[in-house]
Amino acid sequence: MKANAWREFLEQQRDQHGKVLYTITELANVAGTSRAALNVELARLREQAIIEKYAHGLYGLPGAVSVEILVPAIDSHGYITGHYPLYTQNFVTQTPTVVTCFTDRRSPRARERCTPVGRLVFVCVRSGVYAPVPKGSVAPPAQALCDYVYLSRRRGVRPEALSTFRDLHRIRTADLAPHLVRYPVTVQKHVESLLGRK
Repeated sequence: MKANAWREFLEQQRDQHGKVLYTITELANVAGTSRAALNVELARLREQAIIEKYAHGLYGLPGAVSVEILVPAIDSHGYITGHYPLYTQNFVTQTPTVVTCFTDRRSPRARERCTPVGRLVFVCVRSGVYAPVPKGSVAPPAQALCDYVYLSRRRGVRPEALSTFRDLHRIRTADLAPHLVRYPVTVQKHVESLLGRK
């Protein structure tokens, strides 16, 4: 396929179907070529800024893929939690330097990945703490706060030393209760202390 045909295809898929991320196999099928031949073509398309490599074997339109789309494509068991969701919901003031993702998989692949949408860190957590998000790939604020406290304490750091929290009163007790019970008592008490509820 010529460069313009690729551009039209990618833009059409985005506009008509909302599809912005592709595997090598999908792109090889579109091009009607082998994966080896496609790699040469992808190198050319990347030079022309028609397509971007987002992760190993994952490509899409430049600037069209968000972290929310990329994380489940990298790890179908992964979800975004901790600092990133708290920041996007205005519960912390500091911009995250990494996007933390919890997973229940002990993958031999790299746990940390630098991508065009940011640095992703996949953390394998025990089954009691791991709780996939039913809708989407981003933990709700109550779960994100519990995960943030849990991970900070696991690393031997108090979360208050890492972030400035604000408006935590917006997290309702009814939203927090089902999440909090999954964590060790020390994490439960720390979360309740941050919320000023104990």
